[in-house]
Amino acid sequence: MPEVAEQVGHLIREFRKSKGLTQKELGQLVGVSFQAINKYETGQNLTVETLFKVAQSLGVTMADLVKGI
Repeated sequence: MPEVAEQVGHLIREFRKSKGLTQKELGQLVGVSFQAINKYETGQNLTVETLFKVAQSLGVTMADLVKGI
């Protein structure tokens, strides 16, 4: 299971970078600290609610965040 969370975190990082956002900027959109975004991007503390908020903030679907996993 940790591998899946890490893969999702990697996709979050890729989408964030493709949108030209810093961790701090994404954190502001999601309503969390940049430290929380860093944890999400390393596969920590990921919940369905978190994925939903991150996906909305990035303008992608939850399916996009788990595509190919």
